[in-house]
Amino acid sequence: MLRLFNSMGRRVEPFVPRDPGQLRMYVCGPTVYSYAHIGNARPAVVFDVLTRVLRARFPRLTYARNITDVDDKIIAAAAAAGVPCDAISARFTAAYHADLAALGVLPPDVEPRATDHISQMIAIIEELIAAGHAYAAEGHALFHVPSFAAYGRLSGANPDEIRAGARVEVAPWKRDPRDFVLWKPSQAGQPGWDSPWGFGRPGWHIECTAMIRTHLGDHIDIHGGGIDLRFPHHENEIAQGTDARFWVHNGHVTVSGAKMSKSLGNVLLVRDLLADMPGEAIRYALLSAQYRQPLDWTDETPHAARAALDRLYGALRDQPPAEAQDEDMAPVRAALDDDLNAPAALAALHALAGQIHAATDPARRAELAAALRQAGGLLGLLEQDPTAWSQAGAADVARIEALIAERACARAAHDWARADALRDKLTAMGVEIEDADGESRWRVRA
Repeated sequence: MLRLFNSMGRRVEPFVPRDPGQLRMYVCGPTVYSYAHIGNARPAVVFDVLTRVLRARFPRLTYARNITDVDDKIIAAAAAAGVPCDAISARFTAAYHADLAALGVLPPDVEPRATDHISQMIAIIEELIAAGHAYAAEGHALFHVPSFAAYGRLSGANPDEIRAGARVEVAPWKRDPRDFVLWKPSQAGQPGWDSPWGFGRPGWHIECTAMIRTHLGDHIDIHGGGIDLRFPHHENEIAQGTDARFWVHNGHVTVSGAKMSKSLGNVLLVRDLLADMPGEAIRYALLSAQYRQPLDWTDETPHAARAALDRLYGALRDQPPAEAQDEDMAPVRAALDDDLNAPAALAALHALAGQIHAATDPARRAELAAALRQAGGLLGLLEQDPTAWSQAGAADVARIEALIAERACARAAHDWARADALRDKLTAMGVEIEDADGESRWRVRA
């Protein structure tokens, strides 16, 4: 049985869906005002793996991941560039899609955008006001936190501590320092919509509640996102009416032990990393730590991941198609069923690769290779042609092949000095040669 850590209750629990025939999962997506960094990529990869695991177990899953395309940061980026807000959101939505595709992240079933759900947000705010949970003031609509007794249950935040930690200068129209914005006024030139509280735009938290209700219904199985969203974003969603059985959060990504920040100049953009490293290596690196734990990214992290993938793909080369056996894949599945223990699943993949190398029966090697491919697919790995992987990034394939052919002739003539010189030339080109069974195979050195 699949078991997941539920942030609501802070324990690992058996995953029991509301309706096994129709699962519903929602994950908070990006605010599209800039390029995605490696911290943005981690939840996308983590919940892509969870999606693959769920689809392997259940007949139907509807997975929604939103796009926040109206936000103060988008407005600021548009003003700085001298372009409309929708130009900024369109540009960086396309960039986000391209980056995730390079990491092997499959598209969600539904990708709602905030600006397409304004009427639904207004309707929910009106319901909250009518129920006494919200109020209007100075062109704003605000949620009144003291009206919701369970506030703080998800994050464990103490309401009195939240109040004590609020800024001394609180907006005079707030009834309580903890109250949060559901709707706020828009100034001239800013995007906005007519509402019962005046021309304005939604607060951030109300967006997800509206999109969940519209596309997935009043009750969902899993709500996911980064740990930074647990409070206040997800806490506020619950207050607004979002109901999920499981709240699942991934840990932060740090860079050489430090938090990513513009001031430190250590923000790692996915597209910059992709310029130097295959997307699959970045994906492997993002899965190298258990998803709830912090992941510290160093210069060595993606290179170690690429070398690990080289070993796995090496075990798959020249293996014919075969039927995978369930028992061979069982260790990988068991690891993923244990709260998505990706590091253990990766170790199980390497154990399978070791069995392939050790097997003496060609049919058994083919079975193990099929299991390795299929089990790797649960992690979104090993889906490329092994030869194409090993030779990806080669500067001049025709030149490499010619040198290898020349070296083969030198070896056949027992001209070992010439053969060694050609190997050295290939090594200088970043190419590694493997001589086996009278043939020479090559790959780009990691």
